[in-house]
Amino acid sequence: METRELRYFVAVAEELHFGRAAQRLTMAQPPLSRAIQQLERRLGVVLLHRTARSVALTEAGAVLLREARAALDAVEAAERRTRRAAAERPGVVLATKAGASSELLSKLLDAYAAEPGAVAVEVMLCGPGEQERLVRDGRADVALLLRPFDTTAGLDTEDLHTERQVVVLPAGHPLADRPHLSMAEVTTLTELPLPRWPLRGGGYPDGPGPQVRDHTQLFQLIALGRACALVPESLRAHLRDDHTTVPVPDAPAVTTVIAWPPHSRSRPVADLVRTATRLRPAN
Repeated sequence: METRELRYFVAVAEELHFGRAAQRLTMAQPPLSRAIQQLERRLGVVLLHRTARSVALTEAGAVLLREARAALDAVEAAERRTRRAAAERPGVVLATKAGASSELLSKLLDAYAAEPGAVAVEVMLCGPGEQERLVRDGRADVALLLRPFDTTAGLDTEDLHTERQVVVLPAGHPLADRPHLSMAEVTTLTELPLPRWPLRGGGYPDGPGPQVRDHTQLFQLIALGRACALVPESLRAHLRDDHTTVPVPDAPAVTTVIAWPPHSRSRPVADLVRTATRLRPAN
């Protein structure tokens, strides 16, 4: 299969309409239809159920859509990494969630800058979940991820730091003086529902909590008494006077990891990872 054919198929599979897909691809509809038919003949499977009024994916088509997206992402990532490797002034692009692991990041950048072969490090501050996508699609060489919130499957990783979670409440809340709360107690705070973060595919999960896009928005809602949130305990240093925190011992621990593509052969990335592992606290 050619990347051109995969792009054609992905457009049709996502639009489920040949006319819209052709418009998206800036081509005429007849050659697009012929290309999909040729692809089906070559594979020996039916990818799309077509009627006069609708287009639907078959089970085989759903599989190819998933695999084609991954293949096209890999091609684009290879192009980006190749161009960066040929740059006159090579550097490393590091992606991290804004506001998370800030102390660790500062220590890492200072320690790496002191290394003899250090190169420039460009830091990309992202919204929730974005840093994982950036390192997978080649826009970043390495990322700081938070497990279990970020998925590390398919990436090489090193654990750097594990911490407990706390619940952030409005200052003066009746539970603020408690030595700790349980997850069950946090989830039953109906007047302060947990927030809903965007899903990877777009949209938000169902639930009573407010929709949030970043921590600035979240912390303002908490201060207004509209939500609470579970966060790593290191984020307490960034809270304002109108917030308070209570430990939640049975909440899942959060581990900061440094992650990079398994096929990376970048010496600067290897040096940065090595520096990060030296900063790990002793057991």
